[in-house]
Amino acid sequence: MVEPWQDVPLAAGQLQRVAERRRDEAWLAEAFTAGHLLLIDNEGRCFVDVADGGQCLVVASDFVTATSGWPTQASSEVDQDLAPRRFLGVHEGVPYFAATLSELEVAALEREDGSRQWLGLRELAPQLSAVEAEIVTTAVALQHWHRRHQFCPHCGAATEQADAGWLRVCTADGTPHFPRTDPAVIMLVHDGGDRVLLGRGASWPAGRFSTLAGFVEPGESLEAAVTREVLEETGAAIRDVRYLASQPWPFPASLMLGFTARGDAEAPLAVDTSELAEASWFSRSEVLAARLATDATVASPNSSVLQFISPRLSISRYLIDQWLAETAG
Repeated sequence: MVEPWQDVPLAAGQLQRVAERRRDEAWLAEAFTAGHLLLIDNEGRCFVDVADGGQCLVVASDFVTATSGWPTQASSEVDQDLAPRRFLGVHEGVPYFAATLSELEVAALEREDGSRQWLGLRELAPQLSAVEAEIVTTAVALQHWHRRHQFCPHCGAATEQADAGWLRVCTADGTPHFPRTDPAVIMLVHDGGDRVLLGRGASWPAGRFSTLAGFVEPGESLEAAVTREVLEETGAAIRDVRYLASQPWPFPASLMLGFTARGDAEAPLAVDTSELAEASWFSRSEVLAARLATDATVASPNSSVLQFISPRLSISRYLIDQWLAETAG
């Protein structure tokens, strides 16, 4: 049975983390031999064989697999001892790992004809299954964290990877450092009827709007963060704050916590232009037209200020789609 929250992109919840194995070196060695490996670079981009339809999760742990067309000589192209390997979890009995390749190793795998490419999660997600997207999200999130925690925040000494990639340890005093995730709230504010409040980021093109969002501050509850962010960005007072679903967002290390809330569409807005270029209430028909234009990647046929909404990858889109489904009923 699939729970409703598992429909949120990147949040399938199908990968078994089996954290108890992260220190079991014998099990990890055997699992690596039998498992599959996701290749990523220092920027968190994934190796993709474009000629094989953009496959990126079928590389065997020895860098060779018949199903992906990976060349048999590939094992000699990469020094496996230099590539940090991280255990991601198990799905349907298959262990999954990620390896971060250096610039030289990345260059060794590229081809002049462009059939091998390194693509980010945003580009890959639309062609991945739910569990593949979850695996890639986990690998990318870990890579971003490792890249940003090379040194101990306590003493400044270098840190090194441990626990199959789920820990970094200070080489000077042994202080353990675990992966961090920054909580951020994202909220769909509606008027209880046919209208919804959306904003356009200062750097976004004209016509593109999304739900409001912001990071949770120290000492703040999630509901208080929702109320504060909406008030700060648009001047709108809200009520009836309700949690709906969450989504990991490894750009670089956020957990998006999705809420709905109710506001007064007749009350004047006071937009914080340091946060948003503009914000406005839009009708259901305007949002529907913008959704069609977004999915079709063509210009919106309507004359509304709203031309495009968030793509399907984002939980913002999930919140909008849920609202549209409810108001349609």
